[in-house]
Amino acid sequence: MDYCPHTSDDIAQMQSVICISSLDELFADIPEKFRLKQMPDIPEGLSEQQALAVMSDVAAKNRLPRLTLTGAGAYHHYIPAVVGHIVGRAEFYTAYTPYQAEISQGILQAIYEYQTMIARLTGTELANASMYDGASAMAEAAVLCAKMSNRNKIIVARSVHREYRQVLRTYCWANGYTIVELQYAPSGQIDLEALQRKLDDQVAAVIVQSPNLFGVIEDIAPAVDAAHQKGALLVAGFTDGTALGILKPAGAQGADFVVGEGQSFGNALNYGGPYLGIFAAREKFMRRIPGRLVGATVDKKGRRGFVLTLQTREQHIRREKATSNICSNEALCALAAGVYLAALGKNLKKLAELNVYKAQYLKHKLLELPGWKKVFSAPAYNEFVLRCPDAKKVNEKLKQEGIIGGYELHRDYPELENTLLFCATEMISKEDMDKVVAILK
Repeated sequence: MDYCPHTSDDIAQMQSVICISSLDELFADIPEKFRLKQMPDIPEGLSEQQALAVMSDVAAKNRLPRLTLTGAGAYHHYIPAVVGHIVGRAEFYTAYTPYQAEISQGILQAIYEYQTMIARLTGTELANASMYDGASAMAEAAVLCAKMSNRNKIIVARSVHREYRQVLRTYCWANGYTIVELQYAPSGQIDLEALQRKLDDQVAAVIVQSPNLFGVIEDIAPAVDAAHQKGALLVAGFTDGTALGILKPAGAQGADFVVGEGQSFGNALNYGGPYLGIFAAREKFMRRIPGRLVGATVDKKGRRGFVLTLQTREQHIRREKATSNICSNEALCALAAGVYLAALGKNLKKLAELNVYKAQYLKHKLLELPGWKKVFSAPAYNEFVLRCPDAKKVNEKLKQEGIIGGYELHRDYPELENTLLFCATEMISKEDMDKVVAILK
């Protein structure tokens, strides 16, 4: 619609209703020294052609890497062309959630199909319409566990992504819950004996990630048993969803909540966002989980249709009674994930196997270099940790060749000095990996 500014009469009527004589009174609470006295020194406007030229010059300064070996929560996977085609359609193309979703059966069906695929991948009975990102999904699950159980302690594995733990810490601080970190074992997996020692009747949830930050695959079932024996719930997380194509789902191993990052499902790296929070759970928690649930139904003529079935949002119920203040979902990113998963189908397993093979090849080639050693013994997915003579110099050398190297783990784990977390996805060829090794020789 065209922009229709308020007329003088419109403004006068509004001022009369709220009992002010001028618009300046609306800003009375802002100290005078912070008010704008004159217009900033902004250059004259540019024509569309001129603006395009300026932006093209700025964009030309970007130096995109030829190859990236970094994962650590954001992964370079191939995105089929059909994903961009579908999400670029006008009826879908909005990064924000449709507030009156009932008017669009297409959007509701897309979300419903997404929920169905996520529930099957995670081995749970249901999944919500999505959340902001993997970190907030994990934090929401932890807080929900504490609210349901009236317990105040959350145990989180130290092998969970550092940024996820930071978000979790913020949520728990705001709600008055205590965070207890669980050390990893020499294998790279959680220390199960340490977990059993830390569990008590105040623990609401145990949080593990598989594959964890080190790329190591966790054995979820024993952690589930240990948590449930003490009345706690198990939240299983992940950062690269493609691993679900080959690993036994955490839900099938008894996890109560499965949360993670859906960026790997058809969403580009995008300089860090927007991403996609995946939230799946057992059916018994259906009325407690945050966000929205889309359900299938039939109309009065018996035709299949879709509707927003549950919305535990603070806008619909009293704020202090709301499950969460999440009042949106990443509809466009979830659509991309749904299209991606539908396009791959059973080939998701082949993709996951390919990621394993690539990572194994790169790891073994790097271990042939003098002074390079394995750090963890447990099986890994498409990421692995190696110790090298000088991690900083390795990355500097690779950068000179236009390659982003491994993630330097000492930033988050001081005890892991001179260790690098490498990632190899289907986007890296054998020739690429041989080139990396040749450079480092």
